[in-house]
Amino acid sequence: MHPKALLDACAELVREVLRFDHPADAVVSRYFREHRSLGPRERATLAETAYAVVRRKLLFEHFAGSGSGPRERRLAILGFAGDRDFLKSALNDQEKHWVDQCDAVDRATLSERHRHNLPEWLVAPLKEQLGDEFWPLVESLDQSAPLDVRVNTLGDKREDVRRELALAGIRSVPTPYSPWGLRLEGKPPLTKVDAFARGAIEVQDEGSQLLALLTDARRGQMVVDFCAGAGGKTLALGATMRNTGRLYAFDVSAHRLENLKPRLARSKLSNVHPAAIAHERDERIKRLAGKIDRVIVDAPCSGLGTLRRNPDLKWRQSPEAVVELTAKQSAILASAARLLKPGGRIVYATCSLLRAENEDIAAAFTAAHPGFRRLLVRELLESARVDDAGKLCGEGGQDLRLWPQRHATDGFYAAVWEKVQS
Repeated sequence: MHPKALLDACAELVREVLRFDHPADAVVSRYFREHRSLGPRERATLAETAYAVVRRKLLFEHFAGSGSGPRERRLAILGFAGDRDFLKSALNDQEKHWVDQCDAVDRATLSERHRHNLPEWLVAPLKEQLGDEFWPLVESLDQSAPLDVRVNTLGDKREDVRRELALAGIRSVPTPYSPWGLRLEGKPPLTKVDAFARGAIEVQDEGSQLLALLTDARRGQMVVDFCAGAGGKTLALGATMRNTGRLYAFDVSAHRLENLKPRLARSKLSNVHPAAIAHERDERIKRLAGKIDRVIVDAPCSGLGTLRRNPDLKWRQSPEAVVELTAKQSAILASAARLLKPGGRIVYATCSLLRAENEDIAAAFTAAHPGFRRLLVRELLESARVDDAGKLCGEGGQDLRLWPQRHATDGFYAAVWEKVQS
């Protein structure tokens, strides 16, 4: 594609994404469906440019004020993810001079808001939690997330799959914490790889794999993935159960569960039972009360732990939305807890960075449910032979606390309880 045409396309996509009326990944996918002639390299430049603008929105809008031409074009120039000389071949002399001036600005001289590119309502709670580590977090959120896959241990070994991927030209390293994971180099087209087609690997962030590990679903058990979504953790649990027992994948979105079906077919699992529910008090839940060995509640949340992948969330979320979410999280956790039999285990998890959705929800549940005993996540991880388990935990080893800047995973939280024998 001609440089000017590609820059025009970038500006068009930036305009669509910055409306924030739909998730950025959905907007990008729709744009590609509408422009099927785009090649893989052009698609990568377009997507990465749009995400760069969303990540550094405050800074780029600050710089854009001194430029000329349509706002979206100026932002696309600043965030352009392709070769710099290629970009400049699409610019007039005035634009070239302007972008050189922007590139020459010493970032250390900028105001805090133009350095962190976060909404102010989010800055205070993160600084309170992290102190001096706030800026390393900011730096990590400015990078795109690595691509992790989980090896399906039902039929394959991690090292065998790693060698197979290498023969296909895909380099990888074992994930440092999850015993099932591989971290891939770059973003290879996995759908064309045999290991993916036959279900030997599934895309899943290492942090999400650790949530399944904490659940510790075993052979022959009755297990519920309460907010299954597209089923990444469901598939991991099914493998740890060695395709025995009964694994229910519940979600209020039938559409999300539809996305589980092709993944389920590849996984060769036959113990998974997807079911759409109306709400957390659905009749199906009542029928299973007191019968379940393991429950994982990956609760609906702000998603702020996934900002490397979904940078638009910081602009699409709000303090008011978080308050609504915390009420929903508490209700879902309390309802899911009714499923457990005595001695059963429940895991509450989010991909949020905020205490309000994490530690505060766990503390409130513990206070309101004396029939449940809090388990130490550090001990659970150590018993699962996870290396450096203490590094993955919050204060006292009580809960899982994963951060992008510390662990190179998405931001995840988890707390675990056992129902006391009556």
